[in-house]
Amino acid sequence: MIQRDRLQGDLTFPRTFRISPLIRLTLGSLYLALTLPLPFLARATEAPVPASGLGLGIALGAIALYAALSDRATVTEEAIEVSYPAWVPRLFRKGWRLRWDEVADLKARTTGQGGLVYYFLSQSGQRYLLPMRVAGFAQLARAVEAKTGIDTADVKPLSQPWMYFILLGLTVLLLFLDGWTIATAIASEPIL
Repeated sequence: MIQRDRLQGDLTFPRTFRISPLIRLTLGSLYLALTLPLPFLARATEAPVPASGLGLGIALGAIALYAALSDRATVTEEAIEVSYPAWVPRLFRKGWRLRWDEVADLKARTTGQGGLVYYFLSQSGQRYLLPMRVAGFAQLARAVEAKTGIDTADVKPLSQPWMYFILLGLTVLLLFLDGWTIATAIASEPIL
């Protein structure tokens, strides 16, 4: 338990961990890059779906994406909790709270893409997904180790930052292509 006290020494509670700004920026930009030209293309091609309908759908999708990326993990002396802001409708937010004394283990599972995710296993056998895309993940892992005594030395974030930097770079290129697509669609619109 000496090592546990050393780990806990530089941690302060409560502590809130939010989704990494790099991840939020990358996924938000990718959504924008994939959807931004659609209303312009619908107008230019006289598609059966009106551009205003697409615009409304894209706006609602952006709000849903923002809501999905607004969850946060809060670590206190007693528990870890994953929650969403109050403005996210209760129907769409599924948070959880797990007391430290209820944590039996931290188990790794392979994802469909070959990555590893970790689940808290409670004394009752329920599983709770460890938030792995938060800024300050190393501090979160240290807090888990300090509060549970479970070794988290091998627990790494689901995706490394360089992966998101590459995706963000490709998204910026796509946004430039979107600009050309939008300009072409506007230029090809019939003049009334």
